[in-house]
Amino acid sequence: MAAKKSAHIEGTAEVRAVGERLLALLPEEASAQLPSRGQVAMEGTIGGRATQTVLEPDGRKGHWISLTAQQAQELELAEGSELEFDLTTAEEWPEPEVPDDLGAALSAAEDLEETWQGITPMARWEWVRWVGATKSEATRAKRVDVSIDKLRKGSRRPCCSDLASCTDPEVAVSGKLREG
Repeated sequence: MAAKKSAHIEGTAEVRAVGERLLALLPEEASAQLPSRGQVAMEGTIGGRATQTVLEPDGRKGHWISLTAQQAQELELAEGSELEFDLTTAEEWPEPEVPDDLGAALSAAEDLEETWQGITPMARWEWVRWVGATKSEATRAKRVDVSIDKLRKGSRRPCCSDLASCTDPEVAVSGKLREG
């Protein structure tokens, strides 16, 4: 088995508002050093504070950091701010925040508890990402149902989607991070 590629990146990210959200856009040179054009689990510091995060792809071979309202407030960030980062690929992926609808379906499917826990945290991120990659409530509900069905049939990953596309419907259009 090949060794997992590790990366260390540091520098200054531009903070940009996309809709109601603040994002830190990594410089092109930093993204180019990462082992994947898709999501990458990282640990280190942002704004001088310890963090464990998952960098999101922008659909253009770059990456961004989703900033919480608490981080923005604590670090006094706003549109146009600069945010220093010092990050290294993480040995372990953090657990994703499972959305309520998928979580309820998984809880109701007691036969899948061992299956869900048996897949990697990275795979769980992919399921969460796939379910959340739509604005349509009907499509989202169908994806939750399909997730349960696929997991019951032994699927460890949701599908063959482009992992380098930006799938957050709040900030993406056609698989790319919105310009503003």
